[in-house]
Amino acid sequence: MASNVVKVEPVALMPTQAGCAVFLGDGEKSILFYVDPSIGAAINMELAGEEPPRPLAYDLFSECLNALGGRVTRVLIVKVEGEVFYARLFVEAQNELMERKIVELDARPSDSIAMAVRSGAPIYVLSEIWEEQEDMTPILRKMQQEQ
Repeated sequence: MASNVVKVEPVALMPTQAGCAVFLGDGEKSILFYVDPSIGAAINMELAGEEPPRPLAYDLFSECLNALGGRVTRVLIVKVEGEVFYARLFVEAQNELMERKIVELDARPSDSIAMAVRSGAPIYVLSEIWEEQEDMTPILRKMQQEQ
């Protein structure tokens, strides 16, 4: 991947009064954004290796991609406006009906992360966005101590 991105991974998901706090980190710094509690639960369930009693929408989409010869290859967080993050979901497909094709989709970061953790795809943040964001590691540590 290009040098203008930072590879991150979900380091913590914490329930809050506003929903679910998602912390993405690179080992030195973490950033924070909030998602709907149901999406946070779906991400957390996958990270914990838990099986839902019925397939979730992310599981259905993953199975559809697989059936069509596709897979999520990466997620890229590309923009922040105020407290709203924007992402792109990259899907690669190749099957008996088509040659290799890469599709870039506009997607919410929360949905993109849910798809990435299901497929083992890497998550990246544009370097300029990463650098603009405050390091939220101290807040994460405080939240973890309070729980």
